[in-house]
Amino acid sequence: MDSEDGSDTIHSVFENVDEGGGGIFEQREILQIDYVPSEKRIVGRDEQIEKVAEEIGPIVVGQPPNSIIIYGKTGCGKSLVAKHVSKIAKEEAENRGVRLATGYVNCQQAKGNSDALSKYGRAINPPESSMTFPARGISENEYFERVWSVLNEFYDAAIIILDEVDKLNNDDLLMALSRAGEDGSVDVPIGVIAVSNKINYREKMSERTKSSFGHNEFIFEPYDASQIREILQNRTDAFANGVLDDGVIPRAAALSAKEHGDARKAMRLLRYAGDQANKENADRVKESHLSDARASAEVDRLLELISGLPPHSKHVLIALANLTKNQPEREWFRTMKIRETYLDVCEQSGADPLSAERTRQLLNELCFLEIAGSRRGTGEGKGHYSQYTLLWDADIVLSLDA
Repeated sequence: MDSEDGSDTIHSVFENVDEGGGGIFEQREILQIDYVPSEKRIVGRDEQIEKVAEEIGPIVVGQPPNSIIIYGKTGCGKSLVAKHVSKIAKEEAENRGVRLATGYVNCQQAKGNSDALSKYGRAINPPESSMTFPARGISENEYFERVWSVLNEFYDAAIIILDEVDKLNNDDLLMALSRAGEDGSVDVPIGVIAVSNKINYREKMSERTKSSFGHNEFIFEPYDASQIREILQNRTDAFANGVLDDGVIPRAAALSAKEHGDARKAMRLLRYAGDQANKENADRVKESHLSDARASAEVDRLLELISGLPPHSKHVLIALANLTKNQPEREWFRTMKIRETYLDVCEQSGADPLSAERTRQLLNELCFLEIAGSRRGTGEGKGHYSQYTLLWDADIVLSLDA
């Protein structure tokens, strides 16, 4: 019999976990999203790697590089290429006696410019430095001064990767970093690699920031089925030898290419299929495990997208999901209809509703994140109105609110 607090059950779960991740996995970490593979595992991005390296190239001899922006949908290799080029640049610079600072900041996880600077500062701050980068408590200007100080004292050049840069409230950080050398703020050249999921991000940049980047922009296309298949095939050593059925990788690649072309989601799907096989105490991963894994992968991805959203964004999302589920014959809903349901959600959750205009803004933010879609309609009086549709399965959205 289990103990009252359930500890016997918990112990039995932990006892079945080994360092590889059960009998199915050998090196489960290879399928983690933040795992940076060796060059031989990078598929279909040779041309992009070369172009990015050409722009950043002068940094390895301590000369000013071209800062660049990489655009593309989630999971098309943007961050992977940026990290890979930065890693090789650091190795090459060291071979030439150039001290190159490299740092990566995910702006979605940063709480504004100050937090992004703090994260970069901690990434490049060497052990022998007396400088500190507290998570909070000092001004944005002070963070800048501390970053400049560390760069001037310990380095000859620097690269900073700003991933999901569109999540920052403005482009002030982008402008300051890209113009630091020109403005005399710092004595070492800085190369900025900005990464964005939004192709229209440039339109939101100030003219001064645009001029800093010139036309050094690259657009990454989604992976096709053969590329996703090769990506997954290159990571089969995540699994124990012989546990993958022959049809698992082709099926996972086909599903991923058809639905999104997202290599991250494809790897997550494969990892969850392995987890599902482990839960069933199966000795092989079969195509049938992919079906159960898909739901878990979708929930995980949606959680990523909405993790930083304020509560009322989630209330609006729940309202749209409720409409979609309760009226399956319809796909598009007008703003006021969504707002009516949003008011019900607020009442049920005990929240004070926001204004109609703010509700509309939150809907547009969901569209920006590709959680919802929008279109313009024309009424009988030739007036225009907005309509919105949910781009995710309503049951998945509502399961997050359960």
